[in-house]
Amino acid sequence: MKLDKFHDECGVCGVYGHKEAATLVYLGLYALQHRGQEGAGITSSDGRLLQTEKGMGLVADIFNEKRLKRLPGHIAIGHNRYSTSGSSILKNVQPIVANFSLGALAIAHNGNLVNAKELRDELEAEGAIFQSTSDSEAIIHLIAQSKTEGIYERIAGALSRIRGAYSLLLMREGEMVAARDPYGIRPLCLGKVDGAYAVASETCAFDLIGAEYVRDIEPGEMVIINDKGVQSIKTSTGTRRAFCIFEFIYFSRPDSYIFGYHNVNAMRKEFGRQLAREAGVDADIVIPVPDSGVPAAIGFSEESGIHFDFGLIRNHYIGRTFIEPQQSIRHFGVKIKLNPVRGLLQGKRVVVVDDSIVRGTTSKKIVKMLREGGGAKEVHVRISSPPTIGPCFYGIDTPTRQELIAASHQVEEIRKYITADTLSYLSLEGLKGIVPKPEDYCSACFDGNYPISFPGERMQQMELTF
Repeated sequence: MKLDKFHDECGVCGVYGHKEAATLVYLGLYALQHRGQEGAGITSSDGRLLQTEKGMGLVADIFNEKRLKRLPGHIAIGHNRYSTSGSSILKNVQPIVANFSLGALAIAHNGNLVNAKELRDELEAEGAIFQSTSDSEAIIHLIAQSKTEGIYERIAGALSRIRGAYSLLLMREGEMVAARDPYGIRPLCLGKVDGAYAVASETCAFDLIGAEYVRDIEPGEMVIINDKGVQSIKTSTGTRRAFCIFEFIYFSRPDSYIFGYHNVNAMRKEFGRQLAREAGVDADIVIPVPDSGVPAAIGFSEESGIHFDFGLIRNHYIGRTFIEPQQSIRHFGVKIKLNPVRGLLQGKRVVVVDDSIVRGTTSKKIVKMLREGGGAKEVHVRISSPPTIGPCFYGIDTPTRQELIAASHQVEEIRKYITADTLSYLSLEGLKGIVPKPEDYCSACFDGNYPISFPGERMQQMELTF
């Protein structure tokens, strides 16, 4: 059951130089589960052969001791998938592995290429045969078809031709390569564990495997890790930064440090404080929409002085499928995941804090649930981000512009639709006043200023079909 939310994109993790590389990657993917729940895969190398295990579903359900034993070696890369392009089928689960003239190559990709269709059409016209519908496979074909001799030159050449968001891990028989797009849209960081090197989308993966954060992989940087150590190659210069601001608002785990080692939880609490400064209200209790609304709700409570508590309880144990009752139950889709605590809310003026409103349907159900099931006297909705007016094309599964309620409705119209007593969003100015160097962030979902242009009329096509 999916709530009315943006969906996390993907997560990558890799380890070089550890005798239990695949197990560490498995643990890293487990910590990055929030970034993708449709499928996961790990490819390992013992210096001679690449071995791959992958499946559909959650990391802990796919990998067991038997499968991990089939992944020997001191190098491994892994991937959690949420399909932002391509179908949700096993052949699209990464890492993608291919053999070509320079040997075997595996790739794990977090992000989305805006020129993937154009590249695919061109490559297919030149004889390339694609095994998946994922845009990530185009990168392997670009490397394989390159006329240059060296593998690093081929990778750099491929990176120069792709456009969009990418935090990449590539692996050969004896080395691992990490690369990040020139804009740095998605996070990617380097760490060390027991003398080995680790690369992951977020630092929360390092915490679980006991790795120490070293630094971020820089935008436009390719890092080569092999028996010679760590080598850095700058593949692109002179491009503005465009870190995804929504990583702070919703996607990254609260305990992670991203984009220059800034803590996500602290940032979200500050969003809540600023929201309280901008849109305070007389109320008796502040509650979050768990789990992503919790830090901002705490910040709102601290700044406003209004008591904080958990007035909505989340069921964390929902499987991918469930049996719905034949007879209609009001708000069943939301009730199966959230339930109000009537003893806390009865007769109270409630501030409910969430990180975003997408279509508005879930917000409407939550407000009604708080009134009818929780007995709330008033419900004041506060959103710790600005109104979302545009879809993301850089690796996040978002609705079309037509489906985003804030793209076509004013705040007061949205308030009436969700039946809240009041509704306020964090201002874009307030948001940018909190993040470090706001000019280094992409906020296209809030202001429509997309940092990477699209080929031809691709923007309009993607808005209609994404």
